[in-house]
Amino acid sequence: LKRGLPVKSVSAREAKYNFGKLIDTARAEPVVIEKHGRAVVVVVAVEEFERLTGRPIPERPEDRQEKKS
Repeated sequence: LKRGLPVKSVSAREAKYNFGKLIDTARAEPVVIEKHGRAVVVVVAVEEFERLTGRPIPERPEDRQEKKS
């Protein structure tokens, strides 16, 4: 996240009822989720999370099983 740049912001209700759109948007840019007008979480793409934290998202065990088949 770059400081000072505008970030997309949606209410928790909007996020709930438009979850697919939230995912699509968050893959392109961070999305702030607000409750009662206050920012409570930020949804970011996996690649951005990994870049920010320096930690990869581990694969799920069931994903590894599918690759073996």
